[in-house]
Amino acid sequence: MPRAIIELPGSEEIYKALNVEAGREIPRTKVNIVSNENLEIIIDADDSHALRAALNSYLRWIELAYDIMEVIENGRIESDSSSTGET
Repeated sequence: MPRAIIELPGSEEIYKALNVEAGREIPRTKVNIVSNENLEIIIDADDSHALRAALNSYLRWIELAYDIMEVIENGRIESDSSSTGET
């Protein structure tokens, strides 16, 4: 059974946002989110295709959560040409 572990600096806000998503069913996967000193997202999947799909979803949700936190703190997202594809 393929497994991926994503470890992030601990954040109660990120934990709460992702824990909602962990309750949703992603086909052929099981997700467990643990919040200690760090935030640990453990994804177990039936096959590599399901693991890739779940990883893509969680990585997008993580990015979105950080972007929202940045908007709340700064009122906007700092321009990052690497994420927008600008040169």
